[in-house]
Amino acid sequence: MHPNEMEKESVDLTQISLRPLQFSDLDDLMVWRNDEKVARFCSWEPNTTKEDGIKFIQDIPNKFVWCRAICLKGGAIGCISLTSREKAVELGYVIASKYWGQGIATVAVKQAVKAAFNELEELERVEALVDVQNVGSQRVLEKVGFQREGILRKYGFVKGKSTDMVMFSLLSTDPQL
Repeated sequence: MHPNEMEKESVDLTQISLRPLQFSDLDDLMVWRNDEKVARFCSWEPNTTKEDGIKFIQDIPNKFVWCRAICLKGGAIGCISLTSREKAVELGYVIASKYWGQGIATVAVKQAVKAAFNELEELERVEALVDVQNVGSQRVLEKVGFQREGILRKYGFVKGKSTDMVMFSLLSTDPQL
């Protein structure tokens, strides 16, 4: 057994919900926005001050078409968002590292995709770009039913370096889980 697995508490996946991120979530947000393991595959650097966290929450309407806190028993343990493109949105998500590998991201992505197709008129495609090294996130998308479309070489720019990205998509015409 991996040492991190011993520290993990069992999570009741029926307790996972999505809701708008609020300023009252700031302390929870700082846990995962300040975690270098979480930020590793993200375009942003870990937040070091509460002002950074406040700015993130304030900028949500300008950056995302749709953004929700991933909640466990009401506490914001991560974030899931959609960024707009024509008839398509790009999905992004992060979860506090202590909750990795427990099925939470899979549940949250399923909920977000369902909401996206129900709430966003004319939406045909939800896509996700994943760093080729982020195998865990690739597995999440495959479990939800996303199709792996291919590798985009030197497509991403993360922490000052170009990186290869895997493109995944789920279409409105695909069978939904």
